Amino acid sequence: MIIAAVPVKDLENAKQRLVSILTPAERGELVRAMLRDVLKALATAAPDLVWVVTREPAVAAIARTLGAEPLTEAENRGHTAAVAFAQAEASSRGASVFLTVPGDVPRVTADELTQLVAAAIPGKPVFVPSRSGHGTNGVALAPPDTMTLRFGEPSFKNHLAAARRLGLTPRVLDLPGLALDIDAPDDLVTLLDQDTSTETGQLLHRWLNTSGQTEVRSRLASIAANPRPTGPLR
Repeated sequence: MIIAAVPVKDLENAKQRLVSILTPAERGELVRAMLRDVLKALATAAPDLVWVVTREPAVAAIARTLGAEPLTEAENRGHTAAVAFAQAEASSRGASVFLTVPGDVPRVTADELTQLVAAAIPGKPVFVPSRSGHGTNGVALAPPDTMTLRFGEPSFKNHLAAARRLGLTPRVLDLPGLALDIDAPDDLVTLLDQDTSTETGQLLHRWLNTSGQTEVRSRLASIAANPRPTGPLR
């Protein structure tokens, strides 16, 4: 059995690095759009179970609508704790493969997710780096308790080192859709440049082109005209 887990924070605390350009309501709308894009890709890739790890009712409702199962945390303790919670639950259910991706990678494709799952074999955990090369945007473990995962920069390098210390042979997949997580203003510009097909891309273009979103449009246009280097991510 293959189980995928997508941790999602409370909406009111989501995307703090975007507070300079998006209001709380806009950030919430962005998070919901990104999650729907990720869950649609997972639905097409068709693991046996997809969990959304959350304590947010609105997020749980989105999960159910798109065929995923909410896995409810008692409290929001961060990305690492959410993944560990899902890993333990996957092990208890006898899963053969555990896959985790974040909810903020709207350009991930079903083909990329299928590649990630297919690469996972016992003794060889699979990691997908973020666009910066510092974060970890995808992991596949066979079985789920192969190793402990700890997120937070520079988690990609740390995961490879931790796997080797355990005598494992980590594998790395470079998957461009999964690599692009939307954390900082420049990530929004990259998405605008690359994407009109996802719900998230369409949302950003609608903000740019709708007269009712004049303030958002001007902020995004300003960032696009003056991009800043993207820093380390997950």
